[in-house]
Formats: sequence, C-alpha cells, structure tokens
Amino acid sequence: MQTSEVKINLLEGQFLFANLSIPDDSKGLVIFAHGSGSSRKSSRNRFVAGILEDNGFATLLTDLLTPAEDLLYKNRFNIALLSRRLVRITEWALQQIVLKALPVGYFGASTGAASALQAATVLPESISAIVSRGGRPDMARTLAGVKSPTLLIVGSLDMQVLELNQNVFRHLTCDKKLEVIKGASHLFEEPGTLHQVAHLAVDWFKKYLVMKSHYSGI
Repeated sequence: MQTSEVKINLLEGQFLFANLSIPDDSKGLVIFAHGSGSSRKSSRNRFVAGILEDNGFATLLTDLLTPAEDLLYKNRFNIALLSRRLVRITEWALQQIVLKALPVGYFGASTGAASALQAATVLPESISAIVSRGGRPDMARTLAGVKSPTLLIVGSLDMQVLELNQNVFRHLTCDKKLEVIKGASHLFEEPGTLHQVAHLAVDWFKKYLVMKSHYSGI
C-alpha cells in the first residue's frame, strides 16, 4: 500500500491537499467528495475509504475548498464551485502515472453527492460509477446528463433526505439503485450502519469499476 499527502494545483495560483492511498494491484480509483462543513479528515469517509482499500481500490480524499474559502459559509453550498473543483481534481488524477490507467468512481456525502453528480456530467467518459451517502443529489444542477451508474444510500430515519433521494431516483436515467439502511440516521452513527454503507459501496464499485477495468484490458 502506498500512502501519501499530495498537493493539487488548481491552476488559479491555489492548491488543495489530499490523502492518496494506492493498494497493490488496484482495481480502480475512488475520489471522495465531502459534504458541507466536512473535510478530507472526515472520520466517516476515512472509515469507508479504509474498507475500499482493503478491497483493492485506490482512494483520494481531498478538500474541495481552500482554508480561506471554507471560512465563507456560502461556499460550502456553492455546488457549481465544488463541482468545478472536483472536475479539476479528477483531471489531475488522470494525469498521474500511477493512477491514469484506473477507472474512476466518485463517493459523495451530503452536498458532496450533488457536486459528484454534476462533475460526472462534465466528465461522462471518465466517471464509471457514483455512490452517494446521505446525499443531497437534489442540489445538482442537472440530472438528465448523469450517465454514470449511481447508487443512492440513505438511512431510514433520515426522512427528509430519503424523500429527496426518492424523487431524484425517479428522475435519474442511468443505471441506478436506492438502498435504504434500516435504523440509520443522516450521519450513520448507529452501530453497524456505516459498515453497511461501506460494503454497499464496495459491491457497487466492484460491479462497475472492475467491469470497466476488465473490458479495457487494464
């Protein structure tokens, strides 16, 4: 396993920092898009990333805002800005020798799910799958352009977000699935619920990222 902190040039005289982990013989790369008020240090996303790594996926956990930008509260909900950043981070990853041969998926949490869906419409040929955890996909500017197979995971106790996801699910035209985890709230703090999220994500990425790897001869 190779692990490192990397610096991503935003081409605007600014940089973002990220944590990159690459298991031996990686099957694909999963880029994490964090929700509002969160960061690459999110304990929940780091937990999910660890299980993905154990199953042979490289992970990139990155901030989407600079520290100065994050101080401006409205930036945390600026989906257009967050999506542009995610596109730039993906382009950076696809230029790295150790990553460019890997199929790419997004894991988005909360508002990060909206930026993941929106970024995927900009890079339809590059994003092989999307997983949303307790996401707000309804905040994405458009759903019609989403071609990447998308898994929406919501807790049964997170009623408002569940309703929003059910509505989004009806409008998505890509391969899709909605998983409702019984007894889970928005942050999946209940025992075992985050573990379920992680393994649902593993299965989804195995299905769509590994399939693409095999098809592409990677």
